[in-house]
Amino acid sequence: MWDDPRKLNAIALVLVVAALAMLLWGGIAWAVRQPVFAIRRVVIDGSLVRANPSHISAVIREELRGTFFTMRLPEARASLQKVPWVKSVALRRRWPDRLEVSVVEHEPLARWNDSGLVDTEGEAFSADFDGELPQFNGPEGTSSQLAARFRDFGSALASRALAISELQLSPRGAWRIKTTGSAPLTIELGRSAPGERLMRFVAYHARTLGALARAGTRVEYVDLRYRNGFAVRVPGFVEKTPKKGS
Repeated sequence: MWDDPRKLNAIALVLVVAALAMLLWGGIAWAVRQPVFAIRRVVIDGSLVRANPSHISAVIREELRGTFFTMRLPEARASLQKVPWVKSVALRRRWPDRLEVSVVEHEPLARWNDSGLVDTEGEAFSADFDGELPQFNGPEGTSSQLAARFRDFGSALASRALAISELQLSPRGAWRIKTTGSAPLTIELGRSAPGERLMRFVAYHARTLGALARAGTRVEYVDLRYRNGFAVRVPGFVEKTPKKGS
């Protein structure tokens, strides 16, 4: 091979091309890290209602390292999504020196168990909120299920001027509702066909609880776990014990 000029020339050409490629790559890698390509402007799109813009800006300053070409957007996006009330984030580079940040916030629907919140899409999240919200209680991972039932049950009860203040799903899959107002009503739905049971209750409400209310009797608890009817409990009612015969 060493006596073959053509082969030697070919090897030399390959080595030269490889050296030039390495030099070019090194030059590009050096250039894109220069301050001239630094991100100089960060623009947060949209109006933030609950997320703290100062908190978002601080996270951006801490997490966005590098230049226009070298910054790691996935890491910054993951950090921003940990900011309270931030549901999702989109980051876009705009030549030559701008970064655009689009933030979608959680829209609160209910409180979740002891300290969390549930948004309108059924996603559980953590944030501080002082306003009035219904209470959801259920096993972990069921927040979306409760959000869907809340809409269905709430729509059915609205026809009887009832609204939900608490919705509970037990570990065994049983549903319970508590309504709003100064005289709340607890509705026991159980596990089997809760939607059908609630619709039956709504259909007979005027002739049962409505009639009792017109007569001055308030009901505090309804048990719908019966095949052909339901049971009610009246505040202060004490069942009389039948007298034994002498």
